[in-house]
Amino acid sequence: MTPARIAILVSAVCLTFATPTYAQNSGQDGVKVGEMSIFRKLGGGLESKAAMQYSQTMQQAQQQNALAPDSNPQLIRLRAIAKALIPFALRWNERAPQWKWEVNLIGSKQINAYCMPGGKIAFYTGILDTLKLTDDEVAIVMGHEIAHALREHGAERAGKAAAANFGIKLAEIVAGAKGYDPNVAGSVAGGLANVGMLKFSRDDETEADVVGLDIAARVGYDPRAGIALWKKMAMVNKGAPPQWLSTHPAGQNRIAEIQRHLPEVLPLFAKKQGILLANLPPYRTNIKTIPAIN
Repeated sequence: MTPARIAILVSAVCLTFATPTYAQNSGQDGVKVGEMSIFRKLGGGLESKAAMQYSQTMQQAQQQNALAPDSNPQLIRLRAIAKALIPFALRWNERAPQWKWEVNLIGSKQINAYCMPGGKIAFYTGILDTLKLTDDEVAIVMGHEIAHALREHGAERAGKAAAANFGIKLAEIVAGAKGYDPNVAGSVAGGLANVGMLKFSRDDETEADVVGLDIAARVGYDPRAGIALWKKMAMVNKGAPPQWLSTHPAGQNRIAEIQRHLPEVLPLFAKKQGILLANLPPYRTNIKTIPAIN
C-alpha cells in the first residue's frame, strides 16, 4: 500500500467523525469562529482529571515553597485580571458558569501559563518576569489560555488522537488483508497522523488567540497588546522549530492573525474605553525597542 493510499484511508476515517463548521455568534459583534469540534465528545471527561492534576501540581509547588501566597502582589494582580475576564468568557461555553475557577502563581523560570479544563489557571513567574508583561499583555495571555478551556481543546485533541489511532489500526488491517506488511503501513499512517495532529494543535492555538482577543477587548484590555506580546516572545524564543514541526504557529504568523482580527476586536475595546475608534491612541508597551502599535 502506497503512502498516498494510506493517507487517503486515514483522512477518510477522520472525516467519519467530522462535523460541518458553522459561524458562531452570527450577527453579533466581535470575532466569529466555528462551532466546537465534535471530536471533543470522543475525549470528554477531562475536567475532573484536570482538577485532580491541578491540585497535585499546586501541592507539589507548595512543598517546594514555589506556590505564591494569597498576599503575593503578582498573584493579586493575576486574580484581579481573571476576575475581570471570566464574566466575559462565560458565553463561549454553557458549562463555564459552573466551573470552580482558580488562579495560582508558581515560582519558576518557565515562560508558561495555562488554563486546564474546568477553569484551573496557573501562571509561572518566568512569563511575568522575563517578558515584563503589562496588564494588557497578561490579559491577552490569560484570555488565550482561558479560550483553550472554553473551546475544550484538550478533549478535542484526545478525541482526534483516538480517531487517528483507529485509522492507523484500520490501515494495518487493510494492508495485511491485501498482502502488504501491516507494520510498514502502520508506521506510514502514524507519521501522517502525527503531522495532522500538529496541524490540529496549531489551529487550536490560532482559535485560542482569536477568542482570547475578543474576551480581553470586551473587558477593556487593548487587543493590540497581543502584537507586543509576540514581539517580546520572539526576543526570547530564538531557535524555535519550524512552524510545521511545532504545535504552535510561528510568531510572525500569530502577529499577522492578530492584525487580521483587530478590525473585529478594536471596536469592542474602544467602546469599553468610551473612545471613538478613530481616536484610539497607539498601544505602547514597556520595552523601548518595540515601537508603538496602531
